[in-house]
Amino acid sequence: MPFSPSELILNPDGSVYHLHLLPEQVAPVIITVGDPGRVSKVSACFDAVECRVHKREFITHTGRIGQMRLSVISSGIGPDNIDIVVNEVDAVFNIDLKTREVKDELTALTFIRLGTAGGLQAEIPVDDWVVSVGGIGLDGLMLAYQARELWEHPVAKALQEHFKPAGGFLSPPYYAAANETLLKHFAKTFHQGFTATHGGFYGPQGRQLRAIGRLRNYLDYLQRFEYQGFRVLNLEMETAALFGLCQLLGHRAASVSAIIANRALGRFSNDPDATVQRLIEATLAQLSDLAP
Repeated sequence: MPFSPSELILNPDGSVYHLHLLPEQVAPVIITVGDPGRVSKVSACFDAVECRVHKREFITHTGRIGQMRLSVISSGIGPDNIDIVVNEVDAVFNIDLKTREVKDELTALTFIRLGTAGGLQAEIPVDDWVVSVGGIGLDGLMLAYQARELWEHPVAKALQEHFKPAGGFLSPPYYAAANETLLKHFAKTFHQGFTATHGGFYGPQGRQLRAIGRLRNYLDYLQRFEYQGFRVLNLEMETAALFGLCQLLGHRAASVSAIIANRALGRFSNDPDATVQRLIEATLAQLSDLAP
């Protein structure tokens, strides 16, 4: 049965609503970045750029590195924007935009989040890189989907138990793992650990300016959490949502982060742009020999 115009919203040219993309304008390997200004920094490393599409905060550049075709898309900040990007990119590949019906043959995509994050452990200095073994979702996004396995995952249950003395969470945490093949590929040169994903930057991540946070000692509890040898290494706003949606839709995902702040030590990078640039170059070098 076709999706109605109110559910699958298309622009007059037939492109998906927010991203403004047509099938020929996006590749099956997608790098997502939060900052729209970072898109051109990534595509500047491509051997060739085929097209550039811009609508709102969503900018897409598609091109090639050697024989590999790939896209870089700015998601903007937060799990709500990841919800838009993953669903609309999936629709471009797996829904016939003319008939509005799901295709008989589905395409599995590769998503790589390339972002910045706050480090949680004192021994991981600013300007180092982290690859996420899994995303701990503290944002609530995946509770809107039929994804009980994510919030009933042992990691999520262990975290809930760990946080009982602190007063628990506003909504149940969920957990989604990175793709194992991608993780092994990036783990050669990156710190590995859990990434905590939040629905905001200040209170939800334990920052307190004038508005008082609800959870006492939040960062201390999160810093001490450990499961099967892994600890929470960084905090940000996209990874768990990306992993969760990709798991539901049959795509593979990884997340690499430049640590530009160390929350445990109260330090911030002296040159975050240089750190991000090095991460861009290292990530593209890793991808260039990875089959999609």
